[in-house]
Amino acid sequence: MRLPSWLAQHLAALRTLVVLTVVLGLAYPLLMVAVARIPGLAGPADGSLVDKDGKTVGSALIGQSFVDGQGNPLKQYFQSRPSAAGDGYDPTSTSASNLGPENVVDTLPDPNAADDAGKAGKPGLLTQVCARSKAVGELEGVDGARPYCTAGGVGAVLAVWPDHAVSLNEACPAAPFVSTYEGRPVACAEPGADYSTGIVTAVRGNAPATPAVPADAVTASGSGLDPHISVAYAMLQIPRVARERGLSPDAVRKLVDEHTDGRTFGFLGEPAVNVLELNVALDRS
Repeated sequence: MRLPSWLAQHLAALRTLVVLTVVLGLAYPLLMVAVARIPGLAGPADGSLVDKDGKTVGSALIGQSFVDGQGNPLKQYFQSRPSAAGDGYDPTSTSASNLGPENVVDTLPDPNAADDAGKAGKPGLLTQVCARSKAVGELEGVDGARPYCTAGGVGAVLAVWPDHAVSLNEACPAAPFVSTYEGRPVACAEPGADYSTGIVTAVRGNAPATPAVPADAVTASGSGLDPHISVAYAMLQIPRVARERGLSPDAVRKLVDEHTDGRTFGFLGEPAVNVLELNVALDRS
């Protein structure tokens, strides 16, 4: 007996649904689970979790901060790079800051602003970098100066007119980082004032071309979850960590070497240090 065409079409669709459900809904997931159980793959498949004293303390694939309840760095630990993911290293808010190299002017706190965001203000990318470099320099006992940064840790940026200039990132009554610029007097910035008619000019200053604080110590990664820091940043932190833990710098340097990952495939990228694994190894030493 020949089935009606509409019924034959529905039965064909049903058979296709059953076959695809079995193949893609059962066989394929079970195959992936089996592959994930292969020795050497089980750890990464489970999230590359890191344990300390029988307790999971994080993942080797996701960075985390090593700070106290007030957000101050714990000096006995290596510090991670900054993160723009949520409040920091939030896997549910992975993101970059979306601020580019031309983001050099801050939104200054304005007590007369209509909303909380305006009252709080918002630092630009340059000031964020300057502030982080200054803080890292103070923590590590090195010069945190960077080109285009003031000694106070904000972007050294002026709005320039023919007869005067304004330090855009230094709110009054602060004294500007320079008193004059090419013969023009420099004033502090009044919050909420419009300086858009001036020519925005970044002032390099006399900071060294190669700062003592590495770039990854002052900039966030694209994902905001990078678990690694550069070897240069790790080396900068060795004296502090050794001093705080009562260890020799050589002993701490050896641990850094042991937790340094080489270039991907031997030639892509740069060697990097996994901060969580290194800190756990320090606690075990």
